[in-house]
Amino acid sequence: MSQNSYFDTSRVSHEVSNKEQLLSTTLTIGLAVTNSLIAFETLSFLVGMASVAPQILLPLAADLAPPERRASAISVVLSGLLFGVLVARVLAGVIAEFTTWRVVYYMAIGTQSVVFVGIYLLLPDYPSKNDDLTYWDILWTMAKFTVTEPLLIQGSLINLASSACFSNFWVTLTFLLGGPPYNYSTLVIGLFGLVGMFGVAMGPLVGKFIDKLVPWYASLIGVICLVCFQSIQTAAGGINIGAVVIATLGLDVFRQMLQVSLSIAVFEISASARSRLNAIMILSLFIGQVLGTSVGTKVFVTYGWRAGAALNMGWYGWQLFILLLRGPHCHRFTWFGYEGGLEARKSAVQAKAQVSTTDVKHPPDTKLGMLEKEHPLPATQKD
Repeated sequence: MSQNSYFDTSRVSHEVSNKEQLLSTTLTIGLAVTNSLIAFETLSFLVGMASVAPQILLPLAADLAPPERRASAISVVLSGLLFGVLVARVLAGVIAEFTTWRVVYYMAIGTQSVVFVGIYLLLPDYPSKNDDLTYWDILWTMAKFTVTEPLLIQGSLINLASSACFSNFWVTLTFLLGGPPYNYSTLVIGLFGLVGMFGVAMGPLVGKFIDKLVPWYASLIGVICLVCFQSIQTAAGGINIGAVVIATLGLDVFRQMLQVSLSIAVFEISASARSRLNAIMILSLFIGQVLGTSVGTKVFVTYGWRAGAALNMGWYGWQLFILLLRGPHCHRFTWFGYEGGLEARKSAVQAKAQVSTTDVKHPPDTKLGMLEKEHPLPATQKD
């Protein structure tokens, strides 16, 4: 539900408001105590409208971090976001086993209060970069980006399918572990999120690796590795729990690698528009989550676990296809093809760009100039 507010927050993504966090915390109190379904749905919608801090922090991290450490910074923020998702999964399983569902919201109130204090004390003031844009200007430029920026379109399509795979895996994993041959309890299924948390903990290391590569190559490695680990799940996920554990670790690590590399690439389109670019990427992520949850559940329930896993294989194939349509060094408005070579090291690309800039500022001497240096003319002849 929080995607409803991204268009609003793209304008002020560098002014994370304590008011929004306080509003979200207050509304969550209502979720914990209400007995009305209509009130519960309304409050859930409003909480989603206010709970956008994690997504706002991604472009903020990109702005604050130096270019050579940008992937590391984004990976830390993303790791925190994914940790929250997986911790919630673990706690939900424990709570569902031993107590009432309202305890989930009591814990959420405490957690949000801690976040409120943390934002107030730790987050630096960072002014908006687009005060000259009206709300409708923002919507217009975002709509324009979605049809005029090849890299953004490529990244959004890959991000959508990747998010669908991630959601399909984790949603149907509950069905897989709860049914034969495993028949695990709700508690054990919830605790399985601890396996995913180990994979997420590798995020900062993955970020350091991405900092050394051209983002396109990091995305390529991520997709290929995702295909490999998903093939393990497709082959033996419903047969041996070891295959599920291995697939869970690999999918979490390389899903994070793919998302960070895509974000790095897209953020380079325009420094002043990172919030709007991020809003489009996040919107594609949520569309992917809806797609993965709905289609993945339908396929799993109708055709079984292997068909559900094979669906992910098809989506990973789509991601690889879209990525290969456009090479690592294409110009901003090039839609298809390969330009500028295939260099994978970011340091080599930056060194080459620096040399080119130097040559432009200090062009080599012309032939006439060189002759004049070797055989200087008398002052009268020069005149």
